[in-house]
Amino acid sequence: MEELSYRYLTDADKRQICAWRYTGEYAIYNLPTYEEMQARQTGFMNAGKEKNYLGFFDQNVLVGFVNIVEEPTEVFIGIGVNPNLCDRHYGRRMLAQAYEISRSRCPHKPLYLEVRTWNTRAIRCYESAGFQIDGKPYELTTGIGRGTFYRMIKR
Repeated sequence: MEELSYRYLTDADKRQICAWRYTGEYAIYNLPTYEEMQARQTGFMNAGKEKNYLGFFDQNVLVGFVNIVEEPTEVFIGIGVNPNLCDRHYGRRMLAQAYEISRSRCPHKPLYLEVRTWNTRAIRCYESAGFQIDGKPYELTTGIGRGTFYRMIKR
């Protein structure tokens, strides 16, 4: 399968991502408007963190983004896939490339992510990308609320 191209997010990419709308239970992942995120300086709008974010493209189509954050002993990854392109294996492809990027930046640190336990679609995607559930579910409060999560790791 051909690799996706990737780059740092432009303002146009950020506007597009803020406009993505998930439906049903996935609506929890809808972001605030571009202007709200800019005013609050959250996520990829935070100037100190924007270089952690990479947009992934299939041809010229923005299919998703990752957030790669180096921590003292591990590397955290967050991922978002265009809601109109879910279930097309873009998440797995993005995670495979993000893993390689992470390994080149931090060669001896495992990659981990956190996923809500009800999000079986994402869990299947992460498992297909080589991640494994690490431990028991736990409660966590994020910017979008409290939930029960699995930690998943790829060494």
